[in-house]
Amino acid sequence: MIPNYDPIDEAYSIFARTGPEYRGGLSNHGPMAAEALCMMGRGDAVIKWVERYQSRLEPHPSMRLRISEDQWREALGNSTRVGDWIGLFDESLKEAPWQAVLDRWVTRLAPGIAAAAYHGILRTAHAARSVGNRESAERIHELAEGLGYWAATYQVLPGSIDGARDKRPSRAIASVARIPLEHRKVGAFLTDGLAALDTFEPFGEVAGLVDTSDNLSAFLSDLTETFARVYIKNARNIGGAIAFIHCVTGPRAVRSLSPYISNETVRISARYAWQASAGLYAAFAIKDPSPDQPVMPDLDTQALIDHAISNGDEHAIKFTEACLHEYELTPKPGYLAAAAHALQILPPLQ
Repeated sequence: MIPNYDPIDEAYSIFARTGPEYRGGLSNHGPMAAEALCMMGRGDAVIKWVERYQSRLEPHPSMRLRISEDQWREALGNSTRVGDWIGLFDESLKEAPWQAVLDRWVTRLAPGIAAAAYHGILRTAHAARSVGNRESAERIHELAEGLGYWAATYQVLPGSIDGARDKRPSRAIASVARIPLEHRKVGAFLTDGLAALDTFEPFGEVAGLVDTSDNLSAFLSDLTETFARVYIKNARNIGGAIAFIHCVTGPRAVRSLSPYISNETVRISARYAWQASAGLYAAFAIKDPSPDQPVMPDLDTQALIDHAISNGDEHAIKFTEACLHEYELTPKPGYLAAAAHALQILPPLQ
């Protein structure tokens, strides 16, 4: 796959007029899916897809009160101030190199990586890849949008990342207890499910189950492949598919950020990504991930991409891109099987 970013500035210009959420709390996936199409070399499909998707979105929030460097903690996690947060990052990215701003703020925001069920870091990571391809005003502003959304929806899960009793997620997942079915919120947002972990005492130990001190790329591969297998065992309807898709795309976002932030920031972020994915697992999963490798689908890379574009669902596009690029690094069949499954279960974009 050879990236084609030719249309991304036009796409970002369209989405700059839209807010980060719509319909009472659904995340705007438009900029992320557009960038994912570019990463898969399908820039030719971007603008047509953007024009279909944008009709569901709401106007961009305005800036009300400036957030300064000495008061940002007070505004952290205040979703009503998302316009103010975006304004802060627009200013910061004009005053310093974008990599420096990104590293400083990913370090600060990593404990709240579960923000909006991963969508803060997801939007940030997609934007960072586009800026890494080529800097432009549109791409820098989209980075501000991603960081602003992350900060405004910042959500910390219970437990500490101090200590480590196991090094790999594929082993640690067996120790993650799941919230009993009778205590779960049916039909709620993903963030509501994660909030239920605050009163689920067994989850407090989860963050310390893994260690990122060894090969970091191998850790991220193990993390994404583990949750690809979680997806395959648990995605039995649209809601389940969306929940477990983010268990993979969230950690993938940490990898996408890794070329642009310090190694220490990546390691910290990877630990919190494990915690967030384990949190979605604890809140929504029914079954353990299978220890057996799934069957490889009878679809090659281009066929999967074509199916994702034909389907048009934003999650299908983003998940296909994440799985294909993780498969390039670690060719485990779970990635392709999960992507193929999502294309079957997610309804086409209307």
